[in-house]
Amino acid sequence: MILNRYERMIARRYLLPGKGEGFIFLVAAISLAAVMLGVAALIVVMSVMNGFRAELFDKIIGLNGHAVVQSYGGRLADWRQVLAEAQRTQGVVSATPLVEQPLMGSYNGRVEGVLIRGMLPRDIAHNPVLQGKVTQGALASVTPGSGNVAIGARLAEALGASVGGQISLISPEGPATPFGTVPRIVSYRIGAIFEVGVYDYDKAFVIMPMQDAQTLLMMGDDVSVVELQTVDADRVGEILHPLAARLQGRAFLSDWRSQNSSLFQALEVERVVMFVILSIIILVAVFNILSSLIMLVRAKTRDIAILRTMGASRRALLKVFMTVGVTIGVLGIVAGLILGAVFLYFRQGLVDAIQAVSGQNLWDPSVRFLTELPSKPDPVEVAIIVVMALAFSFLATLYPAWKAASTDPVQVLRYE
Repeated sequence: MILNRYERMIARRYLLPGKGEGFIFLVAAISLAAVMLGVAALIVVMSVMNGFRAELFDKIIGLNGHAVVQSYGGRLADWRQVLAEAQRTQGVVSATPLVEQPLMGSYNGRVEGVLIRGMLPRDIAHNPVLQGKVTQGALASVTPGSGNVAIGARLAEALGASVGGQISLISPEGPATPFGTVPRIVSYRIGAIFEVGVYDYDKAFVIMPMQDAQTLLMMGDDVSVVELQTVDADRVGEILHPLAARLQGRAFLSDWRSQNSSLFQALEVERVVMFVILSIIILVAVFNILSSLIMLVRAKTRDIAILRTMGASRRALLKVFMTVGVTIGVLGIVAGLILGAVFLYFRQGLVDAIQAVSGQNLWDPSVRFLTELPSKPDPVEVAIIVVMALAFSFLATLYPAWKAASTDPVQVLRYE
């Protein structure tokens, strides 16, 4: 929509308040602020939800793999053969044996439920989720035969444990006696404390070398699962279908979707619902633009009639009032983008400040899974939000602009 010089001058004049037009300007300013807040809210909420899903996905996949091979009996005896078959499957990047077992952990009289995870030394040292997440000690100390383990930060807080202390792991599978099975209690030195950012993991995980875990659980050479990583997590079912067929009757495959299906489905539904609801906020804000333009047309009826008698075309007036409305929308969108970016940049600081002032825990890790408020802006979604807000603003200008363009100067000036 290209405007000539006098059309730009008129549009600029109508954007600024004239004598006796303070109320119209106030309504236009409220319209701009409403669009700004709607766009900012939509960008912030969608970015936080995208970040929440991405963080959960990265942490869950990083520690549990895209899929796992499990035995029907809970122990995988022929895991080396399974490992070889998995590595021969096209699309499988890595296959790793793991030992996992829920046990009880004790430290200075305090007892908590823990999840033992036995990993190969190279996986402990190079796991991307654990890299850079050690808050105390060093993962390098967790080696086979050293008697050292690594525990989560929330578990350490619950037990009051620190690096160098002794944590006792209690296994119900112990030696058999005439009086029954005696629980097996083995003490380990805490060599490292880590915080991956997922509350459930930080509250339960005890990581140790796989050989030590097999000894603790008296598993011999068996493992619990074989963890698989593929080239594409979204195509994990298709990639692993041949392997699942070969393992039929010996073991079964469970991928990340089946393990966490309810969580990710709930996040997806919530994401769509929030987008729709916040889009309605932008739509309501755009109605303010409509009302302010209608008021402006009513206030400028005499000016419009004079412009028509001076030779201004209906098309010119149509463009002028459409430009005024779209300009308000564009300014609101730009301000919303800036406000959204500022909020996302300082999001954690704002949450902490609100918590400090209100005394309420707005981001409880035990409920939210993650320890910090995440964010991941999607450029495509931001572009969709901008285009949607711009389209709504444009549509809101059509009726007032048409009304101004259809003004009959004879009828207006007859009574002046």
